[in-house]
Amino acid sequence: MAEQAIKPFYFDITDEEIDDFAEQSKKILKSGRLILGENTAAFEKAFADYVGTKHAIAVNTGSSGLEIILRLKNAQGTTVLVPTNTNFATVAAVLRVGAQVQYLDMDETTFAPSLAMVLEAVEKGATPAISGVLWVHIGGVISPEFPQVVDYCHQNGLFVLEDTAHAHGSQIKGIQAGNLGDGAAFSFFPTKVMTTFEGGMITLNDDEEDYIARSLRNQGKRGMDFGGLHTDFGNSTRMTEIHAVLGLIQLAKLPKMLEKRQKYYQLITQFLREAGLNFVSTDHMDQASQYKLIVHVPSGKNPQEIKAKLAEENIFLGGTVYEIPCHLQPVFKGIGEGQKLPRAEYWCPNHICPPLTSGMTEEEAIMVGKALVKHLL
Repeated sequence: MAEQAIKPFYFDITDEEIDDFAEQSKKILKSGRLILGENTAAFEKAFADYVGTKHAIAVNTGSSGLEIILRLKNAQGTTVLVPTNTNFATVAAVLRVGAQVQYLDMDETTFAPSLAMVLEAVEKGATPAISGVLWVHIGGVISPEFPQVVDYCHQNGLFVLEDTAHAHGSQIKGIQAGNLGDGAAFSFFPTKVMTTFEGGMITLNDDEEDYIARSLRNQGKRGMDFGGLHTDFGNSTRMTEIHAVLGLIQLAKLPKMLEKRQKYYQLITQFLREAGLNFVSTDHMDQASQYKLIVHVPSGKNPQEIKAKLAEENIFLGGTVYEIPCHLQPVFKGIGEGQKLPRAEYWCPNHICPPLTSGMTEEEAIMVGKALVKHLL
């Protein structure tokens, strides 16, 4: 049993970084420039450089980012394909821009739709017509088929947007998540791999879309930070200067945080592999955020009982991805009615996500691995 609780969340910040944040925050408060200042601009540039995109636009939440990139693609009045095993925010963003949702089922090996599922949905069609896909890199895992999905969609005149809320630093075939499709939205919610308290970041490569996105986050004031002329039907979804300061601090240490997460992923999964237990692998990727380690619960085992047994050993599971798929959520009742999504309905309640953070120790990772084998077999 672990002497101290092994928790699923760790805010990775040092005393020195706290002092730096406090000093920079003090400067911001004295300056009186609380939004759309030099820190936001610096964070946007640094993030775009990291992801490899031409542009990055800071917003107040990942959810706001999703809505903006959907508006950029004129999704209103169309149907957008969305995986059902995603967070509420993904589906809500599609509905809020006036589009319809058609759900995609998932493949348990990636917790993402397969290429075949996308092909079937597109070939079947929908009313209104399908305009594109809002793809989710669940747990930071980029499906090995995702580049093929992008190619297929582009060949058929469909956009591919990335919900990269979990995928900070995830990379496949030399390209970062957020630069694989036609636009992406990251989240900096407190539990994410890196945080800005709350916040989000849009990544784009199109100059005109960057121009419009900046307008949409700032009440439609196209080409202006301030003033009374509103050209676009935007909203107030700006990131504050203080949030941007924390973002710069976190982004600077992201490579080290990812390195630690990868190390502990390898330690934990070594035990799973040796025991013949199944989990969602990231071995095909250049780098993974390792936001979630998704472990299959074997048939006949009860996930809630396993959670309770692990808690008795002071090991606390993180939230799943996701226990209740969106098509079964009460708030989305009637959406996607009649769709058959059997894999999501089985695997959403039959997986667990053990703790995996940059704040763990090697000893704790080994304890987690051993405890998983003990209770899953």
